[in-house]
Amino acid sequence: MRHNRKINHLGRTAAHRKTMLSNMAASLILHKKIITTVAKAKALRTYIEPLITKSKEDTIHSRRIVFSYLENKFAVKELFLNIATKISDRPGGYTRILKTGNRLGDNAEMCLMELVDFNEALLKDKQAKKTKTTRRGRSKKAKEEVSAEEQVQETKPATPKKKKAAPKVEEPVENVKAEETTEAETTTDTPAEEPKDESTETEEKN
Repeated sequence: MRHNRKINHLGRTAAHRKTMLSNMAASLILHKKIITTVAKAKALRTYIEPLITKSKEDTIHSRRIVFSYLENKFAVKELFLNIATKISDRPGGYTRILKTGNRLGDNAEMCLMELVDFNEALLKDKQAKKTKTTRRGRSKKAKEEVSAEEQVQETKPATPKKKKAAPKVEEPVENVKAEETTEAETTTDTPAEEPKDESTETEEKN
């Protein structure tokens, strides 16, 4: 029974298992992704993640320790120059295991193992989602601008509104002509009274 046996020996001797994990770790660092079985990927995760954490301190001592595990100077150079700069802010969890199905020959469970910070497709999706987020409430700057505009409007003197003049209604030409003709008729029909002489009035009284 396998009580408290956390290490998966993968059916290999200690030397064979060590060299296999070393080669897999070097190829993962150089190519950023590998296809392998799920059992090997889980064993490789516990092997490579402490080395990636060690690469955050770029010293001669840490380089020598990492080289003793990888035994590949190109992988060590890639790890300390390119990978360490990208994972500097990440506190662990540098690898991702994506299951791809079973292998045809022996039906072994296969997977794709990759470094998290080097998957460009997922990084683009995250950036797109961040740009799409919208805040429903007003920001502090918008509130301050609105309050400043309200204060300016209160300080300005209220200008009296000008009353709009009623639009002039033009009368039709026919009505104007009719009014002119009626006025002329009234002037001609009423004859002017002749002034009476005072001498004639006195004679009549006598």
